Amino acid sequence: MALPFLDVPGFLKENRMGIVVHSYGSRWNSKVQSQQYPGFANAIELLEHCHKIGAGGIQVVVRDWTEDFAKKMRDRREKLGLYLEGSIGVPYQQGDVSKFEKEVINAKEAGAVILRTVTSGGRRYEAFHSAAEVDEFKRKAIISLQLAEPVLRKHKVKLAVENHKDWRADELANAMKQLNSEWIGVTLDFGNSISLVEDPMAVIETLVPFVVSTHVKDMGVEEYADGFLLSEVPLGKGFLDLVKIVQLCKKHNPAVAFNLEMITRDPLEIPCLTDDYWKVFDGVSGRDLARTMRMVKQHPYGASLPRVSQLSGEEKLAAEEDNILKCLTFSKDQLGLV
Repeated sequence: MALPFLDVPGFLKENRMGIVVHSYGSRWNSKVQSQQYPGFANAIELLEHCHKIGAGGIQVVVRDWTEDFAKKMRDRREKLGLYLEGSIGVPYQQGDVSKFEKEVINAKEAGAVILRTVTSGGRRYEAFHSAAEVDEFKRKAIISLQLAEPVLRKHKVKLAVENHKDWRADELANAMKQLNSEWIGVTLDFGNSISLVEDPMAVIETLVPFVVSTHVKDMGVEEYADGFLLSEVPLGKGFLDLVKIVQLCKKHNPAVAFNLEMITRDPLEIPCLTDDYWKVFDGVSGRDLARTMRMVKQHPYGASLPRVSQLSGEEKLAAEEDNILKCLTFSKDQLGLV
């Protein structure tokens, strides 16, 4: 089921690369006293900086926005000519719907007609401990999205569920078919599902018919004793076929915005060679594990993946900004997105 397109502003249709707030994990509400990399206290400050460095827009959390702040955000965003996507939580029960609707209204007032969400509290292999727990997560997620759908339809805003190291691609695609709503689609993260021993291009091909939003990233991998390490790395430095992925996204949704999620952090441990990891998978073939480990061996990232835990606060801020700027340059030169 391909989703119909929203009537979006012209500048959004230009496919300019924007920035996800999580790319600024160190600088967002930073406690480091830095003259060169001052922290962003709110979304307007993030917007101003992203405009300064040449990004096309932002995807940012809209929780607890007031009506007044939403109007200020709209005015500033329109003046700068940037797009806005929101990041929002879903209602877990009927009593949460009114708060959800208020956040949707404020986000739309600011100019966001697309809202990204997640339906779990963590990574599948860390948050859950059995296949039964995963089934319960998926059941509750469908209920949450069904609660959200009438609000989205009423306000003509789309909600995009991320493959957030929780849903495998076929599971999320099946959820979209079950919901069967033009107001609910997918935030297609280019690299997350590698952590669930999925082939990254197969994930793209499975979920791209539902794409409403994106998290653009490139990935590096490295072996370790219990499986493999996984890192976001500057665009073009990893092994994903970004040109092909971007082309597929444009084909299925010409109006989709490309949102950079370059998270500067230590590599994540994916313990896919342990028994506990496999307790949260039912019916996944050992061929997936074999293919993934072969992929890891075939795509070593230099001597080792980048690490930042040894850096000072100022050094982490500098590394974060450098990575984002490198990604924007690649986006402009190789992907034509800025």
